[in-house]
Amino acid sequence: MNSTQLVNLLRERLPSRDLEWRYDREKNTANIHHLKIGKGLTLDLPKITSRYETKGEEAVNEIIYTINETFKAMEREAEGDLPGGEHIYPVIRSTSFPVVSNEGNRFITSDHTAETRIFYALDTGAAYRLIDENVLNSLSLTEDQLKELARFQVKKLKTAVKEDHVAGNVFYFLNENDGYDASRILNETFLKDMKKKITGDMTVSVPHQDVMIIGDIRNESGYDVLAQMAMHFFTNGKVPITSLSFVYENDELEPIFILAKNRPEEENDKK
Repeated sequence: MNSTQLVNLLRERLPSRDLEWRYDREKNTANIHHLKIGKGLTLDLPKITSRYETKGEEAVNEIIYTINETFKAMEREAEGDLPGGEHIYPVIRSTSFPVVSNEGNRFITSDHTAETRIFYALDTGAAYRLIDENVLNSLSLTEDQLKELARFQVKKLKTAVKEDHVAGNVFYFLNENDGYDASRILNETFLKDMKKKITGDMTVSVPHQDVMIIGDIRNESGYDVLAQMAMHFFTNGKVPITSLSFVYENDELEPIFILAKNRPEEENDKK
């Protein structure tokens, strides 16, 4: 399926006089503008077609669901029906992720690592909306208050992990599929508790939004396994973040480049 076919299919599955579609062939994106709300969203068509090649109809159903829920959230926002502070969470994105909304409003963000940045989301149940300056004003919160609420809320998220042993190394997977799996990297108490279980080098990976991988790297081959694993999740995630992993040492995260058959070099050393 090519981009034109995908846009035509989505338009057929989302028939509404309230939606105005614009297909940008040069950027290979589609913008859907909701005429009543006065807002819209932009689809990265290559990412969706790639997912369609591996997941078929399920990928189409997922994007239609996301579009519908996003516009429902925008409608509630326009009506002033916003959730309270208990529905505010931090979300992790790549540093290349746009820091300004399609409407030109600045998203509320915080620095994290050289590879990642913290955004903030308003959870509406079935979806969430990244918080920009306009939404922040609607919530009657300051930036500091917003960030404090998010730090508190992330500590309340479940941290159950699944364990897997590969080539003498141990990998722990956190995959609740609640939209905030990668956000658990901000739960310092959780990271410190995991560190106590680790006998080798502790690594943390957030290749996409819906997974976090903690590695107990006990031998050289563990780094090769980790590199392949992180790249696989990065290329198959709906919201990719980074294919690089982090070493967790002295309560700090340091991005690493993993060289095949070698121990990692810290990013600063690599440069």
